[in-house]
Amino acid sequence: MELTSISQHYRMGIATSLSEIGREQWETLLNVQTHRNPFLSYAFLSALEESGSASAKTGWRTCFITIWEAKELVGAYPVYEKSHSYGEYVFDWAWADAYHRYGHDYYPKLLSAIPFTPVTGCRALARSPQIQALLIDVFKQMTVSGGFSSCHTLFFPEADLEFYQNAGFLIRTGVQFHWKNQDYQCFDDFLASLEAKKRKNIRAERRKVAEQGISFLHIPGTEATPEDWQFFKHCYDLTYRNHHSTPYLNLPFFLTIGAEMAENIFLIFAYKDGNRIAASLLIYDQQRLYGRYWGCIESYPCLHFETAYYQAIELCIEQKMAIFEGGAQGEHKMARGFLPEKTWSAHLLTRPEFSDAVAQFLKRETNGVEMYIDELNQHTPYKKDPELRDT
Repeated sequence: MELTSISQHYRMGIATSLSEIGREQWETLLNVQTHRNPFLSYAFLSALEESGSASAKTGWRTCFITIWEAKELVGAYPVYEKSHSYGEYVFDWAWADAYHRYGHDYYPKLLSAIPFTPVTGCRALARSPQIQALLIDVFKQMTVSGGFSSCHTLFFPEADLEFYQNAGFLIRTGVQFHWKNQDYQCFDDFLASLEAKKRKNIRAERRKVAEQGISFLHIPGTEATPEDWQFFKHCYDLTYRNHHSTPYLNLPFFLTIGAEMAENIFLIFAYKDGNRIAASLLIYDQQRLYGRYWGCIESYPCLHFETAYYQAIELCIEQKMAIFEGGAQGEHKMARGFLPEKTWSAHLLTRPEFSDAVAQFLKRETNGVEMYIDELNQHTPYKKDPELRDT
């Protein structure tokens, strides 16, 4: 990685591989960030790269922005040159189509995100607000000087919103659904906080799974075997196949995170007649549990809800984690105790005429998102008076 001076104190470089930065430098910088999570770890990002899941061949060319003070990494921005918009979960296909209809190229574009991972976390990693602003400015300059159509930063924390607004980015909001642990001691304690109809429906769904003779086993990542990962991968592939899509992640990726991030992983397996029929992957840290993928080789009523949600909620309560993020979208999660949470992304389009059009679109979309969240919050699944807990 070649470094160039950008001020009296700092040098800047573009890393085409995470290995050019190094695990120790990356983790040292990550450890001083407020909004970090396991998906920002060197192990996770390098597994994506080394397995070929996120690579130039798959449309994710690594070009991480780095800022150095002497020999110390003081700023880093995980940036990818994208030749498509798959695996992002903030959809700009209509913008790309508009570019193409007017004879312009939308791709390649620059994207700061964790590939295939719609989880909020820091993106412009920095040792100070000044370096964070500098990273975003370099990101903009890189977009213009490189002749890219646009640059985008997805799922950054609300605390960073002002940085992107000050830099002239267009802001887009979205909605996810998160489950929050109110110091529940058991699953029934959680059920007692819900309205009677919601509580009854969840019990009926869980009972239906149990009556089909299906049981579950939680396996910590430290105990997972290669055979466990192979079965999970088979289930994962079937989920994509059933949706007529192609899996993003390969077996080497899962085996790598299973080896290098074992302390951040749980696998949940469903069994019937002594045989495994379904699996889900959960990643966690001290405060949050993240539902990532699930799949089954045999379909049964309510198996999805039990494997992907209820078993994870039980795990959250048992491990005393504060929040369970169940993944992207999913209004159906509301009926199962999840509540809406706003997400943020920032976008800069280099052609003024398209930037103006997108700005108008985002203004309308943002108003719609605000109204949608307000409406959802009026139909919370929880009792209006939390003190009224009956079973």
